[in-house]
Amino acid sequence: MAGLIIAIDGPVGSGKSTVARRVAELLGYLHLDSGAMYRAVALRAMRAGVPLDDAAGLERVAREARIEMEMNGAERRVSLDGEDVTERLRGPEMSLYASRVAVVPGVRRVLVTHQQRMGAAGGIVVEGRDIGTVVFPHAGLKIYLDAELEVRARRRWMEYEQKGTPTDLSRMVEEVRERDHRDRDRTASPLRRAGDAVYVDCSAMEAEEVARLVAMLAREREGASAAKGD
Repeated sequence: MAGLIIAIDGPVGSGKSTVARRVAELLGYLHLDSGAMYRAVALRAMRAGVPLDDAAGLERVAREARIEMEMNGAERRVSLDGEDVTERLRGPEMSLYASRVAVVPGVRRVLVTHQQRMGAAGGIVVEGRDIGTVVFPHAGLKIYLDAELEVRARRRWMEYEQKGTPTDLSRMVEEVRERDHRDRDRTASPLRRAGDAVYVDCSAMEAEEVARLVAMLAREREGASAAKGD
C-alpha cells in the first residue's frame, strides 16, 4: 500500500507543524508543511520588492519560485531557488507577511497545484488551513486541530522566545486574533473544518499525545482499507 494522505488543518498556533512532523515520523510518511511554502513565496516577494497589494506580481513570484523540501535527519529543510532558507523563514515577521500573501487567490492556485502534485502518491502528512477542504478533499484521514485562542497565542509566544525572538505576549494574542480573522474571512480557500474531519481540541494536550492519537487513527484507516482490498 502506498499509504494515506493525512490532512491536518487548523488555526495558527494549534500545533499543526509539530504534530504533522511527529505523525510522519511515527508512520514513516513524508511531511509537507504548506505554510513553509507560503513563507518562501513571501520571502521571494520581499526580496524582489513586490508590494503586498500587487496580486499579479505575487502570483508571478509564486509561479517562478522553485521551492523544495527535504528531511535532514529529523529536521525539515526548505530551499528557495536552490538556497537553503529554513532559518530565514522563521520568526513573526515572515509569518505575518506570509499570511498576507496567502490570501491572494492566484498564489493559492499555484501552490495548491504544487501541493497536489507532491502528495498525489500518498504516504504523506500535509498540514495547513485548506488541506482537507481544497487541496486534498478526498484525503484518507482529515484532522481539524484546534485550541483556545489564549493557549495558541502563548504557544506562539513561547516558540519565538525559544528561538531568540522575544515578543510581547499581549501583542501576540492580538496578532493571533487578527490572523484568525484573516484566515477565516478570506475569499480564497478560507479556514474551514471539513465535514468529515476528526475534530481534536488540543488545548490541554501535549503534541506527542496528539500525534499518537492521529497515528492510531491512521493505522485504523489503513487496516480498514487493506481489509477492503483497496
